Amino acid sequence: MNTRNIFFITLLSLFALNGFAQQSPPRTPQSYSFSLQDAINYAYQHNDSMKNAALSIKSANYQVKETIATGLPQINGSASFQYYFKPPVAVGPTFKQNPPNPDNPFDPANIDKDAPVTVFPFGPIRTTSVFSVQATQLLFSGTFIVGLQAVKTFRELSNRNFSRSKIETNVAVTKAYYQFLVNTEQIRLLDANIKQLKQQLDETSAQNKQGFVEKIDVDRLTVQYNNLVTNRENAFRSLDLANQMLKFQMGMPVEDQLTLTDKLEDVKLTQQIQSTADTGFYRNRIEYQLLETNITLNELDVKSKKAEFLPSLSLNGGVNYVFQENHLRYLFDRSFPNSYIGLSLNVPIFSSGLRLNQLRQKQINVEKAKNELSNAVNGFKLQANAANVTYANSIQSLNSQKSNQALAQEVLRVSRIKYQQGVGSSIEVSQAQTALEQANDQYIQALYNVLVSKVDLDKAYGRIQ
Repeated sequence: MNTRNIFFITLLSLFALNGFAQQSPPRTPQSYSFSLQDAINYAYQHNDSMKNAALSIKSANYQVKETIATGLPQINGSASFQYYFKPPVAVGPTFKQNPPNPDNPFDPANIDKDAPVTVFPFGPIRTTSVFSVQATQLLFSGTFIVGLQAVKTFRELSNRNFSRSKIETNVAVTKAYYQFLVNTEQIRLLDANIKQLKQQLDETSAQNKQGFVEKIDVDRLTVQYNNLVTNRENAFRSLDLANQMLKFQMGMPVEDQLTLTDKLEDVKLTQQIQSTADTGFYRNRIEYQLLETNITLNELDVKSKKAEFLPSLSLNGGVNYVFQENHLRYLFDRSFPNSYIGLSLNVPIFSSGLRLNQLRQKQINVEKAKNELSNAVNGFKLQANAANVTYANSIQSLNSQKSNQALAQEVLRVSRIKYQQGVGSSIEVSQAQTALEQANDQYIQALYNVLVSKVDLDKAYGRIQ
């Protein structure tokens, strides 16, 4: 093997090793056991919406610093180089050969107005380079002062947006957690039904072999049993999907293992309906607080536009180092520095109504923001009343479905006894079994509705923070 082949093999090996080194090892799935509050706290740290809300607060802090920096000293440097391949010439008037006033060469009477211009023997320098440093300091600006006043409000806005993200995350995680608990309860009821129906199917099959019942009775129970088993398998798949949805809302990788420790019995559903006497509850809602902040920001916009009618004053200065030479090799042998300091005053005088119309638009925005707040207050009250009614209806429906569930169970028990004693039919038992399954399904739906309506009620009254 020659040297060239050895070199290429070594090079390919290095690339391969580098590729393997850059591949990160696969992530090991984690296991967690969370209560509802644990899940919410985890979501506060890992949900992408919460991460973006926290980044927005950082961005707002940088914007505040940006506003403050506009009133602090600004220093800039510049450098330039210019070389004339063919320098421009300097021209001027032609003077008379016998000027009438030789003692004053700049007397206009010495100029020959009918002669063409004369090219002077001097002109611009061929090569020029300038190094400059300029500094400015704002001394007075009405818009800058208003900007400083808006800093606190702007920070308040970003913090309230963060709180809104927390509330939305809390609601989403809570509903997903409750969905998993309801699906678990559904599987428990299906298991109980399957156990009872399996026992009845075995007894009926044994009686059929002894000739006491017809085969159609066995077939009818078998159909019901198979349907229940299928429903249970579907419920298990829905349970797994609910678990993944919860992990998604929490910001947890879906491949991790999550076990829920809270039970339905831990959820308090006996709270009283919110009293309508509390007419100021809407002030606790983050949406109301955001609208209040929006009004303040619009009012600051009005003040900023008014400040544009005021003059602005700034201090400026600079130092320049100028290098000029006709020959490039001598350019930086000698410099011609200069420096200055001065004041700049900008006085708005007349804008043809531009600033005035802009101010009026900002004032209209304030009125619109106040109208939006007033309309939102009515909307919050309506939403709270609707949440009250929905929760009351859900509680009543849940209690009713519990009673129906117990009655259906009792009807099935009596129907089985009558069938075993020969005074009832298998059709009556099948109908009772079907009624129990329907009662269970309606109970599960009512249970989920009351849990969701409880979350919506808490949100409507600003109890979720």
